[in-house]
Amino acid sequence: QVQLVESGGGLVQAGGSLRLSCTASGSIFSINVMGWYRQAPGKQRELVATITSGSSTNYVDSVKGRFTISRDNAKNTVYLQMSSLKPEDTAVYYCNADLRPRAWGLSYNYWGQGTQVTVSS
Repeated sequence: QVQLVESGGGLVQAGGSLRLSCTASGSIFSINVMGWYRQAPGKQRELVATITSGSSTNYVDSVKGRFTISRDNAKNTVYLQMSSLKPEDTAVYYCNADLRPRAWGLSYNYWGQGTQVTVSS
């Protein structure tokens, strides 16, 4: 059983900052890619940022220069530092991980339960 648990969401004024955390626990042999997605009301879920086990990162254009993704492999944790937040960043943010529960098994994709980020103008 694998679980992803997010924390750090909340309400912030435009221009402010928040830091999201997500920790994977359970039966984990290795984690390849970890990432953050978001879904605003009435919109499709979209990729925000990803980071590989080797720390290669990828960002959606709308957050480049404002958000930073990082990870602590020893803690199976991924972070999203969000700065210069805008009202359009308001969404539920979901953690995602592509991981192998066992050394001899396949990789599977897992999602966290989501954490709300609200940016007021």
